Amino acid sequence: QVQLVESGGGLVQAGGSLRLSCVVSGSTFSSTVMAWYRQAPGKQREFVGVINSRGTTNYAEDVRGRFTISRDNAKNTMYLHMNGLKPEDTAVYYCNRAVSYYNWGQGTQVTVSS
Repeated sequence: QVQLVESGGGLVQAGGSLRLSCVVSGSTFSSTVMAWYRQAPGKQREFVGVINSRGTTNYAEDVRGRFTISRDNAKNTMYLHMNGLKPEDTAVYYCNRAVSYYNWGQGTQVTVSS
């Protein structure tokens, strides 16, 4: 069974940076298109960005230019580098496949203070 473990969240001031990690076990990670999602309080989970097996990325419009996704296939790990954080980025961040989701992990909380 595939397990997703997100980490790296925390409390940061507006304009600050964080790096989130997503460790994937039990799957052929290197060939899997992976994505980051987030869910703010009272809102539906939304797409943040995606990375394919070759490292090509695409992002939601409101994070483009501030967030960068990378992956290390040798470590079965995907990263989300977040710069220029804004209070509206406050959410629980999740990783998963881009399609045909695995069971969701617990996520990691990111809180951006103004």
